[in-house]
Parts: sequence; C-alpha cells; structure tokens
Amino acid sequence: MTNNRLERFAAKLVRLPRVGLTRLPTPLEPLHRLTDHLGGPQIWVKREDCSGFGFGGNKLRKLDYVLAEASDADTLVSGGVVQSNSSRQVAAAAAKLGLDCHLAVYHGRLKPPGPVYETSGNIALNRLFGATLHDVPWTGDRNRAIEDLARDLHPQGRKPYIVPYGVSSGLGASGYASAALETAQQAAAENFAPSAVVHCSGSGATQAGLAVGAAACLPECAVIGIDIDAEPERVRADVVRYATAAAEMLDVPFDAARIDVVAGHAGPAYGVPHQATLDAIKLMGRLEALALDPVYSGKGLAGLIALIEAGRWTPDDDIVFVHTGGGPALFAYPDIFSH
Repeated sequence: MTNNRLERFAAKLVRLPRVGLTRLPTPLEPLHRLTDHLGGPQIWVKREDCSGFGFGGNKLRKLDYVLAEASDADTLVSGGVVQSNSSRQVAAAAAKLGLDCHLAVYHGRLKPPGPVYETSGNIALNRLFGATLHDVPWTGDRNRAIEDLARDLHPQGRKPYIVPYGVSSGLGASGYASAALETAQQAAAENFAPSAVVHCSGSGATQAGLAVGAAACLPECAVIGIDIDAEPERVRADVVRYATAAAEMLDVPFDAARIDVVAGHAGPAYGVPHQATLDAIKLMGRLEALALDPVYSGKGLAGLIALIEAGRWTPDDDIVFVHTGGGPALFAYPDIFSH
C-alpha cells in the first residue's frame, strides 16, 4: 500500500516540467552524535544543502520547477535582504542557465550585526555569480520592489521573469513536495517511518510543499515549521495559501489543519539570532560537522531541540530535520565563531 501511494504521487509530480537544476535525491543521514547528546528520538537530516551548485539549498529544488516557466526570459528578477539565501540561489541558477540576474537588495528589515554583513557571505556570492544588485528600502511588502524592478527592465528591451521572494508560490510549493516524496522513499529504504519532519519556516512555500507531499506520502507524519520570522500568524497564513494552491496543481486532497507553525524560537526578530540559535549552530557543528545558518536552519534546529526537551517525542521516534542550507551567511555573522 505504501509503495502504491508513493508511486501515485510520483506520477503526479512528474507531470510538472523541470529545468534539471538539482542533484537529486538529496541525502538522508542519521545524526547519531546529536541524537545521543539529546537522549533521543533518533534524528535524521535531509541534506537540502547538497541540492546542487552555488552552495545548494532548498530554493534550488523550487527553482527547478518554477524556472520551467521562464523559457522565453533573458533575465531573472528576484530579491531579498543582504544575506538572502534565496537571492544567492536565484543568482546561481541564472549563471548556470546563461541568464542575466537583477536582484532587489532590501535594507532596513534588520540591523546589520557588523561591518562584514554588507560585503561577505551571500552578497559576495551574488556578485561572484554575476548578479546586478539594486539597493531598495524594506517596506514590508516582499514582492513590490521585485515587480517594480522587472517593470523598469521592460523598456530596456529585456524579457524578465519574476522569481517571487523566497521562491514562494503555489508552483514553488508543488515542486518542493518532491522533498517529501524523497523522504518517504529514503525512510522506507532505511526501514523507518518518520513521526515528524521539522524545518525552519519563513516565506512559506517550503513548509507548504512538505505538508502537501507528506499528506500524500506520509499521512501519519507531522510536518512542523519553526517560525523564524517572529510572525507566526503571517507565516501560517502564507503556508496555507501556497499549500492550497499546490494541492490543486497536483490534484491531491489536503487539509489545512495539517499546517503546524511553532512560535517562540525566532529570537527577537527576523535575522537576529538569539542564544538558543547560537547554541544550536555550535552544537551541530561540534557534534556533526554540519554548518547551519543564523537566520533559518539554526533557528529551526533550536526549535527542534526545544520540542525534544519538552518531551514532544519518545526515544523510539524517528524525526527528520530538513537542513535548508544557508552556510554562506555564517560568514556575515562572525561573532558566532568568537567563542
């Protein structure tokens, strides 16, 4: 029955066109030392940081599907904060596909943690990958400056394709549902059934895709998004919106009651790591030699650790933590390495 369920969902996914950007499946690996340190449950890591070129990350999986719509474009247009992992992956995809890339770089959403924030990490890679950067103020509207930038390129004879903030859309979520299918296939091969998939949740489409995919492939598995924006209500509303659109695209049933966004682990604000984030990053580095970032995956692991310590699962459970990538951003927060 399980194999039939996975085959049916795989058949739905394969109908969506892909560009072929990603190296899939990404690994699913046990974290024995972290598990022992925390006293169980068994923790596995889904290595979305290994998804492909440009330092990888979860956005490449979405872009693989989203950019299938961009066949007539000569320019990708997107945006994010200075250390946006999404912008870096859009810039990398543009370089790989031979397209120009213009990025709106939002200033003012968070206070830079130090002078290297503006020049290192993801922003340095954006330049390396050939993107043209446009500094814009943060207004709270995630996509307006991106849309304005694309509109301004039209009179120049360019053919832009807009990649939304975080590559978050119904199509992006549909593509990311493939991560849930892979997890189900890999878990079956390892002879376990995950009790939960835990990850950081911000712009929404990653959790939406995981939730839709898990509903089809792992119906007994909870999908838990750790809010990293300090905006759990907004995050959940966006996840529901993208999941509803993805379920319609893939023609699968979906219940919005499955959406679980856990608040309280985002620290004081988006992009500002708190002590639990720093402790989680250092713990993963020391025990498993994996680099988490202070904006997304570090906060996601901090939330997972807090849930384990609160007794959410038994030592016999198996939990999958999604490593969404983001390692380059570590170098924009040098104080993380100071102790």
